[in-house]
Amino acid sequence: MVSSTSKFHQSMHATMTTLSSASAEVTKAAMNLPSTYHNYVAHNAAAVSNIESSLRSLTYLLPGARFHDSELASESVHTFVQLLSIYHDHLLKKRAAVLAISPTILKARNAAAAQKPKPSLHARYTTFWTTTSTLYTKIATLLKMAQYTELLWEMLARRRGGEKTRWRVVVLLESFKAVCRLLLMRLTNSRPLVSPPLPLREDFARIEPGEDDDELVVEEELMRGEGNTAFDVKTALGEAGVPTPPLSDSGSNGKPTSSLSISEPYNMPRTGFTLPTLPTPDSVSAYLLNHVLTADDVKPAKQLLHRLTTLRGQGAEVLYILRPVVYALMMQRVVAMYGYEGTKWKKHWTPWLVGFAMEYVARQLAKKDLTSRVPGGAKSGLSALEREELKKRGWSLAWWGMRGAFYENVTKRWIHGAAQGLKGKPILDLVGGVVEDYEWLWSGYYFSTATM
Repeated sequence: MVSSTSKFHQSMHATMTTLSSASAEVTKAAMNLPSTYHNYVAHNAAAVSNIESSLRSLTYLLPGARFHDSELASESVHTFVQLLSIYHDHLLKKRAAVLAISPTILKARNAAAAQKPKPSLHARYTTFWTTTSTLYTKIATLLKMAQYTELLWEMLARRRGGEKTRWRVVVLLESFKAVCRLLLMRLTNSRPLVSPPLPLREDFARIEPGEDDDELVVEEELMRGEGNTAFDVKTALGEAGVPTPPLSDSGSNGKPTSSLSISEPYNMPRTGFTLPTLPTPDSVSAYLLNHVLTADDVKPAKQLLHRLTTLRGQGAEVLYILRPVVYALMMQRVVAMYGYEGTKWKKHWTPWLVGFAMEYVARQLAKKDLTSRVPGGAKSGLSALEREELKKRGWSLAWWGMRGAFYENVTKRWIHGAAQGLKGKPILDLVGGVVEDYEWLWSGYYFSTATM
């Protein structure tokens, strides 16, 4: 009896010890999970971007009313992925900043950096303001988060409180975004806004073709100074590093090798390196155009956009920023006038005409201000970044065809007719169904077609 009791106690003690060690391991793994996740994101930028794109694509498959609550579920997933991408951008920026100040990494990447195209003007401008003003970065991040979550907030408000609560949330969000934009305009010394206000991921976490995760791990090890091994060109630069041409045209058997191919790489017999394929005339021209310096490339980053020094120019930008707030307020008033019920208020033209007129007037005032103030005017006196931003704002005017009364009275009929015409046809029938689902989304939610 005593022996069996002793064995039972020993078994219980062994079990408790095993559970305690397992619990300690689980706790340790849980505590190391954030750092493990950070390292994975930092070393697999391309894979992370592909996963995010795949998840976004899945949310596009259920946009409308095909299943109950499908729009809320898909938008929740889409919003989560968008917010997660902001966090991933933060991690990748930190890693890029650390690598940028490492002499070892700079020396290892010196030859490869010379082959990379110059950064875009948008990247230079936004990077300048994000690195010189932490307040700019915080406000721009808040603005980006508001844009990513606005449609979800609208759906939740409509589900919980009906049309009245929904339009209150819409006006509140548009007002918040307008305040953020006005603050960004003030922080940049009265310069026009750029869209987006933060650098894109490919601007600070560029992954070149052929770069793999092993090379990134080597860079991190070099940066931390782990190991005292000599610098290996092949390890740091890969097979496309600095190859040495063969000393002769003879192979290992003394027979002449075949001539170099334009489309296939050549393995050099003496060094084992792979000689890159010969460039075509088109690729040479593209390479030279990507590396030639222009007047915008030698300008300081903050001078890529002209300051708005006149009341007309500042008024045009403020009018452009406040246009969504005015449009949302007028829509709220029209909905309240019709009693928050029915769909007659959707065909009311006044909010649409006022909103479109405000944006068009703001654009024309900005052009006139540039013509009178900038040498060369809006045609030849603007930087490439300013022309790009004006082009984006011009395309945003086309989105007014998908909003408000114009959509309900004009565009909706055309889209519905096109979707009906695709029904009954192979493959095209599926496209028609997707168009009908999105038609319900465009017609039912304000932020589904918002341009700011």
